Amino acid sequence: MIAVLWVALAFAQDSVRPTQPLELANVYRNARERSPRIAAARALSDAARARTASARRPPDPQVQFGFMNYSLPALRPMDVLGMTQLQVMQMLPLPGKLGLAGRVADASADAQAERARDVDWEVRSKAAMAFYDLYVTDRSLGIDRETLRLLQDILRTTESMYRVGEGRQADVLRAQVEIARMVQDTIRMTTMRSAMSARLNAIIDLPAQALIGTPLLPAFPDSVPGLDAALSAAVADRPMVRAGERDLEAATAQTRLARREIWPDLTIGLQYGQRSGMDGTERMGSLMIGGTLPLFARSRQLRMREEAAAMQQMSRADLMAMRAETQAAVAEAYSNLTRARNLATLYRSTLLPQAEAAITSAFAAYRTGAVDFMTLLDSRMSLNRYRKELVELEADEGKAWADLEMLLGRELFDPSSAVARRTSGGN
Repeated sequence: MIAVLWVALAFAQDSVRPTQPLELANVYRNARERSPRIAAARALSDAARARTASARRPPDPQVQFGFMNYSLPALRPMDVLGMTQLQVMQMLPLPGKLGLAGRVADASADAQAERARDVDWEVRSKAAMAFYDLYVTDRSLGIDRETLRLLQDILRTTESMYRVGEGRQADVLRAQVEIARMVQDTIRMTTMRSAMSARLNAIIDLPAQALIGTPLLPAFPDSVPGLDAALSAAVADRPMVRAGERDLEAATAQTRLARREIWPDLTIGLQYGQRSGMDGTERMGSLMIGGTLPLFARSRQLRMREEAAAMQQMSRADLMAMRAETQAAVAEAYSNLTRARNLATLYRSTLLPQAEAAITSAFAAYRTGAVDFMTLLDSRMSLNRYRKELVELEADEGKAWADLEMLLGRELFDPSSAVARRTSGGN
């Protein structure tokens, strides 16, 4: 049975073999350059920006060219009445309307640009989450493989002691069972790594089967920013909040514009005509001035005011909700960050050294018969659990930093700096 498991483990490891170390900075760069979501958001922002120029321009003039009073079917100008006519009409909005329409377009374009930035940070954070999940999987695999080698040493020790009559057969069987379970866990984690790699590849737009190297934990900052400063910075600088502010600005300008819709827009026209007369070509010109009549103001222009006012109220409420949600998210990320850092410090300074000392002592005591096999095995499994928990805490700290960066809209540490391998896991 053990031989079958070893064959399955070897096959699983060959099917998923990392190529080279993977830095968080490379993940961020690929996400920024290749993500379809980021490309779509930027294109939408460019489209909104392209509309701003036309918002400040009046409608295009209308040009008409006609042949007046031609006889049928000869299609010749009638005497005295027949003429050729050219007419140009231009609608001129009430002064101030175009300026307000331009402010609406500019603010809407600014809001879309901020949303594009927020999508960039959102994809960046999502890529970081997948990166740290893959980091946990890889380091846990390393711990399991190291533990598997140590269990093999323990198995050889128990077999040697059993052969000379100093050990029990039950200890040999229990060691074999633990090895089989550890092989099973390693196979499961290897398969899980394939799924984690596929998820990260999807975020950075790479083929699902593309090999992903072993993630390197970046060097996190030595100090954590104050909560009050983080809350203030998030409310002021988060792209999504800034987009809400621009939306409110656009809605306010739209409300002012809607109040002017009831005032008529002017239309100016110039007309030129010519015809053949007794004394040669006769030329004529006309000037026309008109305007719109708001006959349906109660059901049109006044309703436009109500709609604009409602949209302004909605934008203001959305902005308030966004600020509140941002502050709550910052507080949660800050709490997760401090928890992960404090617990990781405790694990490195106290729990892991004590657990390593305990396994060393238990192994020596077991060889002399001072302790039983279960004590040795429990010590090994406890150390294994602590090291995996430390790996998860390291990943939790990285995820909390990624959340804070997304919420604050700025980078808080250098993602290309990697720390030296800690005691959280082996190869």
